[in-house]
Amino acid sequence: MGEKNVLIIGAAGFVGGHLIDCIQRDEPSWKITATKMPREVIEKEGITVCDLDITDPSQIDALLQEARPDYLFHLAAQSSVALSWKNPQLTIDINIKGAVNLLDSLCRAEKKPRVLLIGSGEEYGYVKTNEVPIIEDNNTRPGNIYAVTKVCQNMIGKLYAKGYGLEIMSTRSFNHTGPNQAPIGVTADFSKQVAEIEKGLREPVIHVGNLNAKRDFTDVRDVVRAYVLLMKHGEAGETYNVGSGHAVQIRSILDQILSHAKCEIEVYVDPEKLRPIDVPIIEADITKLQECTGWKPEIDLDTTIQQTLDWWRSRV
Repeated sequence: MGEKNVLIIGAAGFVGGHLIDCIQRDEPSWKITATKMPREVIEKEGITVCDLDITDPSQIDALLQEARPDYLFHLAAQSSVALSWKNPQLTIDINIKGAVNLLDSLCRAEKKPRVLLIGSGEEYGYVKTNEVPIIEDNNTRPGNIYAVTKVCQNMIGKLYAKGYGLEIMSTRSFNHTGPNQAPIGVTADFSKQVAEIEKGLREPVIHVGNLNAKRDFTDVRDVVRAYVLLMKHGEAGETYNVGSGHAVQIRSILDQILSHAKCEIEVYVDPEKLRPIDVPIIEADITKLQECTGWKPEIDLDTTIQQTLDWWRSRV
């Protein structure tokens, strides 16, 4: 595909770091500009890093003029479901208003990049038994504030693609996990607790939420590979599920993590960790993504769990 200017908005987070690594490995001719918030740090060689507040349209205008991207990955989000219940306003400001600011800036920009908006499997919400695995044109029935904002971003992205002729693709990305994830994801949360217990920093009791829910987990390194392939091959105006295509019970994730633990650990179901509303099963149909890109997940869940636990052991 040759040299490309790539802009990653919201690159300081868990996914952003892995996306940078993936591009540098698989597409070394791509020139990366990565944005972050002022308090954040991106420690990667060979890229341009700048601060960006996506609630300020003038900053986005200036950035697009400077970076002149061919490809734009929009990762910036308030992505915690729990925090979205506590602070809906912040979640709406970043996830909806921030996305609209970006798309409006793209309409004004001299050079129009291909854009990948990152959404969530949470958008499907209350999935009926006969709808599993979930296809992209399934009804969305979001069950939390975060999911509502991502449904909104997806709809706006489609409208801007159609109405303004922008090359915008969207994902609905299901649970992704792996090394370097903050403990808001269950794999990282459980792994961090086990690492702390092994070091004697907390009592040998792991605090968990709903263990009966089934979720579709994919290694983050497989997920970002899908993003790069979608950027190259995806169709404007389309939405693609990104997941493993296989749901597993949270309990089995916990069991796998505990099987790697170096000591005996009790399990305590913590009311604080239970969501106000929780969906029993979320599983992706990934046919559309595979037919478009040829992608398939390559890292098995036990490898991901082992590496995530080892990462936390090295950090605690």
